[in-house]
Amino acid sequence: MRRHPAQLIEILRAVFGERITHLSEDFSEVTLVIGKSDYLDVMKTLKGAPELQFAELIDLCGIDYAGYNNDPNGLEGKRFAVVSHLLSLEFNCRLRVRVFAEDEQMPSVPSIVDIWPSANWFEREAFDLYGILFDGHPDLRRILTDYGFVGHPFRKDFPIQGYVEMRYDEEQKRVVYQPVTIEPREITPRVIRDDKFGRE
Repeated sequence: MRRHPAQLIEILRAVFGERITHLSEDFSEVTLVIGKSDYLDVMKTLKGAPELQFAELIDLCGIDYAGYNNDPNGLEGKRFAVVSHLLSLEFNCRLRVRVFAEDEQMPSVPSIVDIWPSANWFEREAFDLYGILFDGHPDLRRILTDYGFVGHPFRKDFPIQGYVEMRYDEEQKRVVYQPVTIEPREITPRVIRDDKFGRE
C-alpha cells in the first residue's frame, strides 16, 4: 500500500524533529532539507529505520543556486546543494533530500557511498560538473569530462563557449587542445520578468 505524502511528513517530523531545516510537499513528492552536520546520520536513519526503509537511492545530483531569485527554503546565501532521490519499496513512496554546502569557494558534503554504494558515480558526476567535493568518497575524480578539463561546466558562471576546444591535428596525428576560436553568441534572448510574473 502506498504511503501518502502527508503521512510521510508526519513520520519525518516525529523521527528527525529539530534537525529538519525545511519540509514540504510539492507535486505529490516530499522534500526534506537538512543541515550538512546532520546529513550522514539522517541518511542512515532514512535507510535503516523500520518506519522509513528508503532502501534505494534513485538519483543524486548537484545544484547551483547562483542568481536564484527566490530564496531556496530560507537558506539565504547558500549556492551549492546536493539532492538525493530515495525510494521506499516497503511503503511505495519517494523522498527528495536536499543538503547545502556551507562554503561556496570549496563546496563539500559527506559522501553517502557507504550507505548506498550506487551513489559512487552520481557523486563523481556532481564533483565533475559542479565542483562539489564529497568527503569520504573512495575515488573522487572526473567521470564525464577529460582529465585536463579546466573548471566545472554546470556551474552558472562557467562560460557558454568554454575555455578550450579540441580537434584532431593531421600533422601531429593526435587530438590537440587550443583556445576557443568561435565567437560568443546569444542563441536565445534573455527574458527578464518582474517578481510578480505569473502570480497575478
